[in-house]
Amino acid sequence: MRATHMLAAGMVAAAVTVATVVPGWSQAYPSRTIQLVVAYAAGGTGDIVSRSVADKLGAALGQSVVVENRAGASGAIGTYSVTSAAPDGYTLLVGQTGEIAVNQHWLKGLNYDPDKDLMPIALAAVVPLALVVPTKAPYSTLPEFLTALKAKPKMTFASAGIGTPGHFAGELLKIQFDDNLTHVPYKGAGPALNDLIGNHVDFYFPGFPAAAPHVKGGTLKILALSSAKRSPAAPDIPTVAEVTGNKDYDFTLWAGIFAPRGTPQTVIDRLNKEINKVIEDPGKARLEAAGAVVTPMSVAQFKDFVQNESAKYLRVIKQTGVTSQ
Repeated sequence: MRATHMLAAGMVAAAVTVATVVPGWSQAYPSRTIQLVVAYAAGGTGDIVSRSVADKLGAALGQSVVVENRAGASGAIGTYSVTSAAPDGYTLLVGQTGEIAVNQHWLKGLNYDPDKDLMPIALAAVVPLALVVPTKAPYSTLPEFLTALKAKPKMTFASAGIGTPGHFAGELLKIQFDDNLTHVPYKGAGPALNDLIGNHVDFYFPGFPAAAPHVKGGTLKILALSSAKRSPAAPDIPTVAEVTGNKDYDFTLWAGIFAPRGTPQTVIDRLNKEINKVIEDPGKARLEAAGAVVTPMSVAQFKDFVQNESAKYLRVIKQTGVTSQ
């Protein structure tokens, strides 16, 4: 009987210890630098969004938040590095459309499953893609460009990687207007934009924030946006959908924050709360000025958003017949 009492007492003591340690640990988060991994080269939309969020998020959390670019394999390299990191809230992914909603449906040998290996935290921004061409291109409007495509010349279009939204946006134009189009993939928006400016490729669909500085600088011009509706940041620019009459032509690039599976829910909830504060004020005006749509979401809402995007791109993959080879 005495042994039984001692065992019961020990169990109670252990329970009390756990009850005090776990809340204390969650409240102590973070106690060191947090790493935001972007799975593409610097200069792309995800990189721009992450850097606009990092400093303010760091200030809110009381720790440094640093951005690291790990490009390659259509975002798979950087994404896998996060899925295999410790689930402690100190290594996070700035996940975008390609590596979260696309890769799992078509990329053979993918070494991660976004549904099983990652936990959605918060949506940072959604941006339209911009159809951009070099300033010296012989067309300045989308109708002029489509007329040129119908002539079936040998043209090339860039993307930030195979299976990215910009790749599919180009593939749908190829189906509708010119089967002679050749896709040229890069390891991110930065390298693709550099080659477009250098006239090594004919057109590209980067995220609007990545394209805007080059348009303002006079090295590129925007012919249209890929979203279903016009952007409040550029109301005079038409959409491909309205000009072509293809109402299903709707491609956006979104960026959200994810953590490795197993990260404590208290950490997920804390990050969701702080990220939503950052993107609303003062980040919202800055991101919206860059052409982004900022809609703070709860963890559950963001999870539903990701699932809907995944289903959408599965339909697009079947429609275009694009493969990873």
